Amino acid sequence: MAIRNVVQVGDDVLRQKCFPVEEFDDKLRALLDDMKDTVKKEEGAGLAAPQVGVLRRVVVVDVEEGYFEFINPVILLQKGEQSGWEGCLSVRGKSGIVSRPMKVTLSYQDRNGEKHILKAKGFFARAICHELDHLDGILYIDKATHIEKA
Repeated sequence: MAIRNVVQVGDDVLRQKCFPVEEFDDKLRALLDDMKDTVKKEEGAGLAAPQVGVLRRVVVVDVEEGYFEFINPVILLQKGEQSGWEGCLSVRGKSGIVSRPMKVTLSYQDRNGEKHILKAKGFFARAICHELDHLDGILYIDKATHIEKA
């Protein structure tokens, strides 16, 4: 396990669409372990694979509800709306107000390829949506109505 470098805004990798994970192997497990170490060291709420230079549909989220790994995630349902401040490990020194769903239902695979369904609300839902945007080359600054330097 290792701490990976977090790619910063301006790097083209952050604007690319990620490819689905097809191989659930030791390479994927190493990526997930490194992402866990990295998000904890950086004290973030989540991290997406493109943020560490890997164009795969892999996300980790570390919030009050616990630590989660989402591979090939898809939002099946979203309800309600919430607006609040967001920051990003790839956009240092800024934060912005972003509108997100209040609740989401997500399908995903775990590190072994097993399929799951998860429901999240509040900040957990916000973190999931923020990280899933990264998989399609979208940053919170693209959606923010107001951005300030932190």
